[in-house]
Amino acid sequence: MFDDTGLLRPQEEQAYRLLLRLSAARPADLAGLADVPLDEAAGLLEGLRSKGLAMAHPGPDPAFEPLPPDVALGNTLLRRQESLETARQAVAALTEEYRASARRRNADQLVEVVVGAAALRDRLRDLQDSAREEILWFCRANPLAMSGSENAEESGALARGVRYRAIYERALLETPGELESIAESVRGGEEARTLPTLPVRIAIADRSTAICPLVPDDERDVGEPTAALIRRSELLDALLALFESHWDRATPIRWDADHGGLSDAAADGALDDGERFLLSLFVAGFPDKSIASQLGVSRRTVQRRLERLMAVAAVDTRTGLAFQAARRGWL
Repeated sequence: MFDDTGLLRPQEEQAYRLLLRLSAARPADLAGLADVPLDEAAGLLEGLRSKGLAMAHPGPDPAFEPLPPDVALGNTLLRRQESLETARQAVAALTEEYRASARRRNADQLVEVVVGAAALRDRLRDLQDSAREEILWFCRANPLAMSGSENAEESGALARGVRYRAIYERALLETPGELESIAESVRGGEEARTLPTLPVRIAIADRSTAICPLVPDDERDVGEPTAALIRRSELLDALLALFESHWDRATPIRWDADHGGLSDAAADGALDDGERFLLSLFVAGFPDKSIASQLGVSRRTVQRRLERLMAVAAVDTRTGLAFQAARRGWL
């Protein structure tokens, strides 16, 4: 045990073990038991004493008694541990400098090009499977490689505590079946918001790796879809800033399993989940007809519910309702 740490030489470790067996020993005792010369035995015992592992009784032929090793060697071990930690940090810093230098020298260290829908799907799945903290999405209409219903990896990531923040284009929410898929994700813990349009598609994992398509939508039918896998860099920082700026402006999407109508609590200024869902679609800019389709009710029912919400908010215009929804934190 001591040999690996370098705290004791093998001969000193053997001498200490023999001293433990004898409880107390003079140099001659140790010399006979260890089969070493007398002067060597005396040197070993003196070495143990100098390291705090033995004490010597006074006299011309002193006897040595063992002392506890944790007291004698604990501080030494602690200093070694601190030294190793300092060395580890230095190696980590040098490694990061090397990687940064490599990224500057070689573009393929910074950006990797992914070609083909199948390869892009695999990378999106790997991105989510390896995520530990957070996934950020820009979800535009007409997905390139994977629709929401095909994204089986999200539920597993949510279950292990990964935070999902997704911004959906309004046109995507109006696509048949997409809103139900989004609703399932929201019930699982996803934070969803919507905007009329998004500038680009993005998936970012743990603020360290992003996937961003390279081919504009108007050219997507020409050849295979192509995307860039972007690692830590100024480019990734710009994409993160782009996401956060849009997140701040986006309208939250609330969901209720049965799209319930106004509850009695609305009279007291409190909204239930069904009302919040209706209100989130309204604030997001959905027309009454689309809201009615999503709620499974008539257009007139949507208008009546909005009128009741306006009454709760004490306003007489829809613009005023949107303002009060934001002011009162209903969404």
